[in-house]
Amino acid sequence: MSISEQLARVRASLPEGVRLVAVSKTHPAEAIREAYEAGQRLFGESRPQELRAKYEELPKDIEWHMIGHLQTNKVKYIAPFVQMVESVDSARLAEALQREADKCGRQLDILLEIHVADEETKSGWEPDELREYLASEPFAAMPALRVRGVMGIATNTDDEEVIRRDFLALKSLFDELRPRFGADFDTLSMGMSHDYPLAVACGSTLVRVGSLIFGERDYSKTAAL
Repeated sequence: MSISEQLARVRASLPEGVRLVAVSKTHPAEAIREAYEAGQRLFGESRPQELRAKYEELPKDIEWHMIGHLQTNKVKYIAPFVQMVESVDSARLAEALQREADKCGRQLDILLEIHVADEETKSGWEPDELREYLASEPFAAMPALRVRGVMGIATNTDDEEVIRRDFLALKSLFDELRPRFGADFDTLSMGMSHDYPLAVACGSTLVRVGSLIFGERDYSKTAAL
């Protein structure tokens, strides 16, 4: 099945109001172009240099999301053009994004990445840690950032109840924080190729789907990026 056919199948499975991030990390620009020509405009990448290279090569009306762990010294590669950084997992990263977005004279949309999985390797704020940070009203001093919502990754397991628990925890925190940030706080990014239907059932407004659209990743092609 072609990329355009697989993309159409994923799109057809999403209810109105749920946006699709086509996760194109490690896939070549030609694959992204095929999805673009099929009407997809929102793509997600996890490596800043790879994202920058694809931005330079591909149409400029693509909406790029940074979805992977982002080091503060790599922010400069993507700050001039990325639409949203979904993986803001620390105060240091938020501050770096504020500095670079301000240098570029633009406002940058971000999501706060929350750690809910039963895996220490997953990044993100612990909920209580985030509450403590937000109590100091840090974003009042970061006008170049617009907090749009939260993102998270469920535990990597076949146990649907564990996954559901993680998604409901994210939805609960999203609902808790929404009054603090107001109408712009409208994005709950959760759900990937293997679990996005459950994420949607739990309230996701943005799903990140890669392998169901592009096939399995070929890491060897991007090892040098």
